[in-house]
Amino acid sequence: MKSKLTHHVLAGEGRPPWYRSDGQNCDCYVVGIAGGSASGKTSVAQRIIKNLNVPWVVLLSMDSFYRDLNDEELEIAHRNDWDFDSPNSYDYDLLLETITKLKEGKKVDVPIYDFETHKRVPNKHNTVYGANVVIFEGIFGLYDKKVLEMLDLKVFVDTDVDICLARRIKRDVAERGFDVSGVLKLYQRFVKPSYDNYVYPTKKSADVVIPRGLENLVAIDLLTKHIQRQLQERKMQSRWDMARINPPEELPSNVIVLEKTKQIMGLHTIIRDISTSRHDFIFYADRLATLVIERALNELPYEDHLVTTPTGKTVHGLDLRPHIGGVSILRAGGTMEIGLRRVIRDAIIGKILIQTDPSNGEPQLHYCKLPPSLQNKQDDTFIFLMDAVVGTGAAGLMAIRVLLDHDVPEDRIIFLSFLAAPQGLYTISNAFPKVKIVTSYVDPVLNANTLFLEPGLGNFGDRYFGTETD
Repeated sequence: MKSKLTHHVLAGEGRPPWYRSDGQNCDCYVVGIAGGSASGKTSVAQRIIKNLNVPWVVLLSMDSFYRDLNDEELEIAHRNDWDFDSPNSYDYDLLLETITKLKEGKKVDVPIYDFETHKRVPNKHNTVYGANVVIFEGIFGLYDKKVLEMLDLKVFVDTDVDICLARRIKRDVAERGFDVSGVLKLYQRFVKPSYDNYVYPTKKSADVVIPRGLENLVAIDLLTKHIQRQLQERKMQSRWDMARINPPEELPSNVIVLEKTKQIMGLHTIIRDISTSRHDFIFYADRLATLVIERALNELPYEDHLVTTPTGKTVHGLDLRPHIGGVSILRAGGTMEIGLRRVIRDAIIGKILIQTDPSNGEPQLHYCKLPPSLQNKQDDTFIFLMDAVVGTGAAGLMAIRVLLDHDVPEDRIIFLSFLAAPQGLYTISNAFPKVKIVTSYVDPVLNANTLFLEPGLGNFGDRYFGTETD
């Protein structure tokens, strides 16, 4: 059997902001559920998730954090003589690191443990990113003091030991490859003593005790309502506040605006014109994207490089050494991808889908697929983060937060846009001063009622993709 880990994302739902307006993380809500082996911890957790009915909930099992056994320990385990119910069987360092990162909204790779081989499955893991709620369950869920400090709510499932034994026999024979005699042997030698000595005493640390486990629906429903109230209190309404900011007249030092040459002004004249055809809008938008990206290249580090010309002469030149990865904030940010590939032929592009919640105007993260170079932790990779228009800066703030949570250094992010409002530039620069922002034009007004830039150019994505309505 492999470890239990479930990442729940409801259809059509996204993750709301998990950061403050200064770009710092706001903790997600972490629930710890402990109890005896086969007491119904996972069933209670799944019932809570079902009742919560909120997106981006992670069910994290302590079973994922059994440590690998060495050859001598494996031999003992195959004789059913290894105590898997001892606290020493777990990798608490990895467990604490994982919960800490999840609480901060960062990406984690949760190991997959195989109970038949008593080892983690090599080169395989479950990747989890961006939870609103983490429900962590395991027999020692309330045992470690450092883990206890990470929990917002502590639950103990108190089920009769005879019922637990019957469930354990059924589970271990069907799912973990044990025989009945082996299960009974382990139970008598290890499970019951461990419960008496280690697990049951953690009951005193619980905020809530649920007798009879899943059968106690009333207690579970009350617990769910408490979690819902806590989540409601943590909701933020930040986008409209960002729109009402009165930014300084002078742009932040990390903002780079293309020089107002005749070419730039001519391109803006065409794409702002309501009568411009979609065919022309695409053509000139792609031209403008190329110019923005070429300007961004000037912000990257170059190295001296000596070359020999066809005439046999040597020339001292410059060589761009860093790898370039592009990340589009869908959908409008995808309009800059053609320009990026024109300038950087081998650029690898990732995508982040951020959409506005129609009920409150807040950005929501729906999808995240980043370039493989980030997963390989290449230290010389710069990310061009692309969005068509920066208004309040809320979507840009979320996208940068995603990159930082995936361990991209702040000073290796360059944010590109066609058009920007002063409010958005100020918000992003204030939160992330090391991120450089390159835009082709800054419009003076952000309408605080509609969140449209003025004079603006309409909905960039609709005009580019031909989805505007009559």
